[in-house]
Amino acid sequence: MRDLHDARFVVLGPVRAWLGDTSLRLGPPQQVAVLTALLLREGRPLTVGELIDAVWGQTPPPGVVSVVRSYVSRLRKILEPQRPPGQPSRQVVSVADGYALPLEKGALDLRVFEDRAAEVQRLFAAGELEKALRLLHTTLGAWQGQPLAGVPGPVAEAARTRLIERRLGLLETRFEAELHLGRHREILPELVSLSGEHPLRERLCELRMLALYRSGRQADAFSFFDATRHALKRELGVEPRPSLRELQARLLAADPALAVSPANAGGAVGGIGDHSSKRAASAGPSATSESGRSPQSPPPHTGKTSQAAPSPAAAVPVEQLPAGLRAFTGRQAELDDLDELLSREDRAGTVVISGMAGVGKTTLAVHWARRVADHFPDGQLYVNLRGFDPTAAALEPSAAIRTLIDALGYPSQRVPSGLAAQTALFRSLLAGRRMLILLDNARDTEQVRPLLPAVPGCLTLVTSRNQLGGLIVSDAAQTLTLGILSTEEARAFLAQRLGPARVRAEPEAVDDVVLRCARLPLALAIVAARAAIRPAFPLSAIAAQIRDSQGSLDAFADVDPGSDVRAVFSWSYNVLPPLSARLFHLFALSPAPDMTPATAASLLGLPMRQTRMLLDELAAAHLLTEHAPTRFSCHDLLSSYAGELALEKETAGERESATRRLMDHYLHTTHNATHTLYPLQQEPVDLPDAQPGVVPEQFADELAANRWLEAERGALLAAAESGLEQGRAGHTWQLASQLTRFLDRHGYWSDQVVLQRTGLKAAARAGSREGQALAHRALGFVMGRLGQIDEGRRHLSRAVELFHELDIPLGEARAHRLISFLANRIGEHGKALEHYDRAAALYRGVGDLSGEAYVYNEVGWTHILRGEFDDAITHCWRAVAIHQEIGDPSGEAGALDSLGWAHHHLKQYPQALDCFDQALVLYQPMGDRYLVAEALIHIGDTHVAAENPEKAAESWRAALSILEEFDHPDIAQVSAKLKQLDGA
Repeated sequence: MRDLHDARFVVLGPVRAWLGDTSLRLGPPQQVAVLTALLLREGRPLTVGELIDAVWGQTPPPGVVSVVRSYVSRLRKILEPQRPPGQPSRQVVSVADGYALPLEKGALDLRVFEDRAAEVQRLFAAGELEKALRLLHTTLGAWQGQPLAGVPGPVAEAARTRLIERRLGLLETRFEAELHLGRHREILPELVSLSGEHPLRERLCELRMLALYRSGRQADAFSFFDATRHALKRELGVEPRPSLRELQARLLAADPALAVSPANAGGAVGGIGDHSSKRAASAGPSATSESGRSPQSPPPHTGKTSQAAPSPAAAVPVEQLPAGLRAFTGRQAELDDLDELLSREDRAGTVVISGMAGVGKTTLAVHWARRVADHFPDGQLYVNLRGFDPTAAALEPSAAIRTLIDALGYPSQRVPSGLAAQTALFRSLLAGRRMLILLDNARDTEQVRPLLPAVPGCLTLVTSRNQLGGLIVSDAAQTLTLGILSTEEARAFLAQRLGPARVRAEPEAVDDVVLRCARLPLALAIVAARAAIRPAFPLSAIAAQIRDSQGSLDAFADVDPGSDVRAVFSWSYNVLPPLSARLFHLFALSPAPDMTPATAASLLGLPMRQTRMLLDELAAAHLLTEHAPTRFSCHDLLSSYAGELALEKETAGERESATRRLMDHYLHTTHNATHTLYPLQQEPVDLPDAQPGVVPEQFADELAANRWLEAERGALLAAAESGLEQGRAGHTWQLASQLTRFLDRHGYWSDQVVLQRTGLKAAARAGSREGQALAHRALGFVMGRLGQIDEGRRHLSRAVELFHELDIPLGEARAHRLISFLANRIGEHGKALEHYDRAAALYRGVGDLSGEAYVYNEVGWTHILRGEFDDAITHCWRAVAIHQEIGDPSGEAGALDSLGWAHHHLKQYPQALDCFDQALVLYQPMGDRYLVAEALIHIGDTHVAAENPEKAAESWRAALSILEEFDHPDIAQVSAKLKQLDGA
């Protein structure tokens, strides 16, 4: 079992936790909020009631106490995965009617931050400004974004506000100290940016005005004061505070005290405000810094050190970087991100540029490093760490650091032995220097960390196929993830290599090449090189060669391993652990564009927790991309490579088993989701047993089930299609039958047509007449939705015949109900009532109260269409009563909606709105957004009839917003209502 000391938590950014070096998945937002509330108490207990208030405030959900205890139980499992059953938790401990989370020293970044901030204040008070500033940079550098990002609840919101204010206060203290030391020009860009984000923060305004004034930009200082004054009056209705007005007056009077160094003036920090002046005066900045220089003097760039440096000045390495591309193009956003680093006052730190193989990490790093070399007057260092090299082993840190020390001109005979001593020497040689260091092609964090300067003034760029999360967590490295080129960048890439005229001459061929190369720079470079050495070849011929090899990487092969896409990918694949490697090539067996951890677990036949770690490894290696939370995808060319590996590494039987597990997962999870959504409406279908290793997902409520179906819709449709192609016809027609109601409710009618036609073919191929009946019935209904009544009737009539022959009364009854739906659409209400009578008789014959209640509601709706509103109310109330009796809130809501329409037509508008409101309350927890929208539309209709246009518009806009979420066909109808209302 891991020791309690291994637990570490971060709240100064998105809430995260680790056991040792293992990052933990903390669960849903409310669960994270419970953990956050415990962390913020720093070991002091919270009652269950306090936890409820912390997460939900004044509106807790039903059964909230059980929810809290469930979250605590899950957190204990996450934080103590190896705790034996029955043994008390040492992480989230029970205390009376509540819980506490004991924290070891250094386990919570917030506590470390506060301790360091207190020490910063002590150093300032003691006048040790340089030391205080160094510690303050470290303290602020530990932040990883907005504190408690994404954590819900009032406690997190209050803490977030407090911490943001705390950080701003420290930043202001830092700027004051920097001004005190005469560094107004260095901090001005950051001051301009921060004051722009907080235009009403008067202390920042004072600091910016003084920095502008001292930089010789008096007019800008006066202009900024005027802008701030107007903003304060406009937003808050107040004048600037006295200290800000006083500073403005002193600037206008050209007060000499403002233009000289506070160190020489011996007074407060530029006279900025009462509180800042007093603190600065108490700090009593000394005339010299720790090095003996005046605080205003720039650090000398001699390269000399006080300990290990040789007597002569170290060399200035200026031509260490590789040659850059003559025709570099694109990547403007990434270059802008890198340029922002130069606005920092020390231009120091570490930046990790990561991305998949062949995406152009080194090219970008070298291009930018050469572009900004002048900002680093003490030179540039470069070393290829060979983390992913086809011909040589990765460079050991000891060998790499010797290369760097040699480049600095240090005598080799004086270099100490041992990596720790060499690292210390390297950092001593860089002390006081401003250098750019490029560590290219890194394998992992351990290879890089000893090579980091860890001294002010030096910027380190690291390129790697891995994310190097350890550097981000422990060394406060910034990260830049390099993706594929945009379409426009890819076209420009080809134009640079082949000439604009040749690219303009064949735009369609260029687009085809861009598509086939999947916008990967390495693939584009290979194709461009081939086209360049064959200038007489049309680009369409080059594109055809790639197209002919579709599904393989043969079109991107080359005798040079460094220019062969397959070889370059292999260097990333070959260093994977065995299970991660297997998951990568099995990933290619999925017909879906992406995959969740649960789906991947079934594909691999391993527990989900283990699979999630494997996915994280693949994402860290940039072989997969987590393009959305818990959704992993694979670049097209990497997918082709994975498919080749699957054929090479897996036997036919192993591939078949994996694909069967994947189809079982989709089918059984879909069944669980639809059963959760429609427990009394789904007809029983015998599903095949899931293969060992398949763990279908379960759903706590309708909302979760609906979200899963929505997220996986594309994957499920692709799985159904591939199942037919790959000989799993049974899976295909059953998957189609399970998705029928969901696709209909959400308006995915085009998808429904394609899916059910596929399901019909699959059922015929599998010899399942039941499957054919289900597909005919679904096709008949959707054709009616699309206005193709005759074709719809043909399908529904065939469904009735098949269900009758098979003696499946529930299936036959629903088919009759759908025939009635089509009849009502064309005004044949008498025929509709005939088929409803047949459906009701079938339901009564098998004792299905739910089906009978639905018929009552639909008969009531038919009476509404006939103008027989009293009869409609009678039938709909019977439906409501039965649905309430059997506990079917969905059916009850539908019947209440029909009742509302009956009252609406009788001009009984209060009763109508009451029915619609009751339906809306029942629909909302189900997660079926279309039904919520439908109720809102009806509420708007009734408000219009009752001459309440403002309320009608409010309801219709809310409905339109929902429909636009999934591009429902009813958008046009609701938009027309709103337009007509606006016109009126």
